Amino acid sequence: MWNKWIMGFLCLTLLSACGTKKKVAKSKVENGSDTKVIPTSSYTLNNLDFHTFSGKAKTKVAFGESNQDVTLNLRIQRDKAIWISVTALLGIEVARVLITPDSVKILNKLQGEYVVKPFSYIYRYTSEGVTFATLQDLLLANVSVPLLKTENLTVASSEDEVQLIGVKDNLAFHYSLNQNDRPKVFRLNTIGTDGNLEAVYARFVSTDGYEFPQTQQLKLNAQTIKVEALLEYNKVEFNQSIEVPFTAPVRYKVIN
Repeated sequence: MWNKWIMGFLCLTLLSACGTKKKVAKSKVENGSDTKVIPTSSYTLNNLDFHTFSGKAKTKVAFGESNQDVTLNLRIQRDKAIWISVTALLGIEVARVLITPDSVKILNKLQGEYVVKPFSYIYRYTSEGVTFATLQDLLLANVSVPLLKTENLTVASSEDEVQLIGVKDNLAFHYSLNQNDRPKVFRLNTIGTDGNLEAVYARFVSTDGYEFPQTQQLKLNAQTIKVEALLEYNKVEFNQSIEVPFTAPVRYKVIN
């Protein structure tokens, strides 16, 4: 059970969107009385500019019929590493994950198993447009700037929100920004599949001058997998010295 749960959560964080191929129409914005399409040069991004991030979140995860309450410790070295430690009851660490721009590594501590794959492994399930930067932005509630570098981008503005809708590298995306130009909803799907990912951000709190969502709800729906995670952060720090320890004991079995 823990093997399946760990792999399911990893699929969620890596945006893997499996599914049956089908035709997908481009996203459209409906013009209403209080909504207007505006030039792409006239919106403002309010992304977090950081060096390191460290956070601790109580997390509820639903994977198929299984539900788990765990604690996630997340550390990010900007553009270098994403480190995740999963602890269960009594503070027992059950899994550790290290993601870099080149690789994905997983320690299943309950089963004594070790998985190491190149980052490109996720392209079996999703578009090559999904990068390390995309994942980093997802976890920090930043708008992924590389996604916006496309001619297929529509920007719509109303009194209390801005919507960014577009297609880039076979990925259809939709950001809804709040009044402070921070994402409150992010949706992503790989064109030609049934899979989709949704992130909902809430309870923004200023920490060390950074406006970060203390509540994050992540949902992945696909033909063969459905994962939901609700993260409630109770500790967040920026630009502190952090470590990302990851060593596989010799006795661990390598899983291919």
